[in-house]
Amino acid sequence: MIHTPHAQLEVASSRRNFLGRSGALSAVAVALLAGQDAMAQGMKADVANDVGILNVALGLEHEAINAYQLGAGSGLLQKHVLDVAVQFQGHHKTHRDALVATIQKLGGTPVTAKKLDEYAQALNAGALKNQTDVLDLAARLELGATNAYLSVIPSLGNRDLAKVAARLAADETMHYTVLSNALGRALPPGALSFGA
Repeated sequence: MIHTPHAQLEVASSRRNFLGRSGALSAVAVALLAGQDAMAQGMKADVANDVGILNVALGLEHEAINAYQLGAGSGLLQKHVLDVAVQFQGHHKTHRDALVATIQKLGGTPVTAKKLDEYAQALNAGALKNQTDVLDLAARLELGATNAYLSVIPSLGNRDLAKVAARLAADETMHYTVLSNALGRALPPGALSFGA
């Protein structure tokens, strides 16, 4: 599976734009996502919009968890790479749990994960033939998640809330960077490469 930089940017752009299509999260939603229930009290929220956006983010986390599951179960990963993939999957499970809790606190119903076979088909897992293919898929998904989380930060008026979104983006950026390094890819050529 060969992916050009253009293809990588298309995936990243589509994930980044998920918030642009839906609007911005309210301060209440981000406060709840951060576990700052007291901060959320007294703030105004567009609950339906927040639940919709959070469910899109939750769907992306479900996809990441299952992508790492597909990679782990493929038999294509060396032990040390498999260990890192399982660790990154754990990070995505933590993100998932925070999103589920926030959606429930807002009175919404969290979107459920699809079956593993559905993710395998959507991610074209049948084309994964070696460790490089698995790492490439994971890197593309992580880049998309990085840009998606970064896209919400400008809409937040509260620095503490922006910090939560930045921490999520930092996790995704770390994953992308480690995976890109494992693939032997060069660092991005310029500064300010993410979230643009």
